Amino acid sequence: MPVSKKRKKKVDQDIAVELSPIDESLESPSWLVPVMIASFILGLIWIVIFYMTETRYPVPSLGSWNMLVGFGFISVGFTLATRWR
Repeated sequence: MPVSKKRKKKVDQDIAVELSPIDESLESPSWLVPVMIASFILGLIWIVIFYMTETRYPVPSLGSWNMLVGFGFISVGFTLATRWR
């Protein structure tokens, strides 16, 4: 059987890539990272205190709702993390 001819690949010439200037509106505000980290840490500390004091603190009148407050702080941290660029 005859062997088919192989196609010659065209060599693309170097294509100059134009880089657009960085749009400053895409950058994160300077307050975002510190607030995000503080929110994570505050939520973690809130939950740890809740467990270590056998559900008496940080706010005794809330009872088990203290867990929701701790996870609320952590949720705020995750929400801010999605906006970090």
